[in-house]
Amino acid sequence: MAESITEQRLAGGTRPELDLTHAEWQSSSQGVGDVQIAFVEGYIAMRNRRSPEIPALIFTPVEWHAFVLGARDGEFDLT
Repeated sequence: MAESITEQRLAGGTRPELDLTHAEWQSSSQGVGDVQIAFVEGYIAMRNRRSPEIPALIFTPVEWHAFVLGARDGEFDLT
């Protein structure tokens, strides 16, 4: 039986290769920052708006949820 994407990734597997050519990229509603996200095939892609040619980061819904909770808790504040 094939491993799930999550099991493959936990074991050091590769990220899924998603076709992002028609992704609907969203920016902050406040218009601040350079990060954009898109919801594609059950995953969340994140890219730098100013450098869209650089490959996007791909997150599972569980990873994205953990990231959002960490950001809300100030886990990533560098000040």
